[in-house]
Amino acid sequence: MSKTEELIRIEDLTVHYETDDGIVNALNDVSLSMLKGETLGLVGETGAGKTTLARSILRLIPSPPGVIKSGKIFFEDKDLLSLSENQMRAIRGNSISMIFQDPMTSLNPVMSVGDQIMEVVEAHNKNLSKEEMEKQALSMLEMVGIPSSRSHEYPHQFSGGMKQRVIIAIALACNPTLLIADEPTTALDVTIQAQVLDMITALKNRLNTAMLLITHDLGVVAQNCDRVAIIYAGQVIELGTLQDIFKRPTHPYTKGLLGSIPSLTKEVKRLSPIKGMMPDPTDLPAGCKFAPRCQFATEVCKQAVPPSYQVSATHQVRCILANVEVQNG
Repeated sequence: MSKTEELIRIEDLTVHYETDDGIVNALNDVSLSMLKGETLGLVGETGAGKTTLARSILRLIPSPPGVIKSGKIFFEDKDLLSLSENQMRAIRGNSISMIFQDPMTSLNPVMSVGDQIMEVVEAHNKNLSKEEMEKQALSMLEMVGIPSSRSHEYPHQFSGGMKQRVIIAIALACNPTLLIADEPTTALDVTIQAQVLDMITALKNRLNTAMLLITHDLGVVAQNCDRVAIIYAGQVIELGTLQDIFKRPTHPYTKGLLGSIPSLTKEVKRLSPIKGMMPDPTDLPAGCKFAPRCQFATEVCKQAVPPSYQVSATHQVRCILANVEVQNG
């Protein structure tokens, strides 16, 4: 990966939540990078650490109980974890924006949608006149398919899908270089989901924005992403291009995820779900975090955390099976 094309690089990021019930190991030595303009899908079960990773990039981990224990996050060659809060404020919403999961709770119920978009524009463009800010806010509404004549209306006057469009308009108002979309269609029905995702991708391409798309839906990933990172119990266990993940899955967990999706071409009596549950993040197993659920696990897997093996130029897998594949390949 060329350094000139690299937008963000996360190195050995570890995040804990220190609670009365114990230490929640939310992220454990996560390393990841993204190129300018690319879409990276971050896939995993509920509780795998997807949202914690997103919030870490924006330095929005609630503290207490959250603590970034170690690691570095470089964005455009600046280490975000070493910046002051004022410097981070200038980056949030301007260079890096986030679409949060639930549109119902992300909007201010007593402000018109136009004013909410204008608030973001004003925060990052102090040199613009009020008329220019208003014009930018109205053009963002139009860009997401909402007539500018509705800018004076309030969130309760919009449907769920329309609210999500308003949130996307807010997120893209300052033309960020990185957009983090945290399960942006979870609260929407399937037809609206497709429309919203198509619109995000079209706007992303038009503005040349990179996107970290967080989801548990592999269908959404297949349609919208360039590369995929599979996260399990706070670790990235497989990372590769769409081809790598969907055509050559190597980690048993990735194979299990793909095996539990209904097929349009094969007739099967029942799906094959992954047995067991994700481990308690306050009490993670000593070795490979997936070992208790893995049919291929050996004693070695249970004793030591496997390193990340480079299966090909674009494909990394944290599993000793991958090492066997590399040696045989």
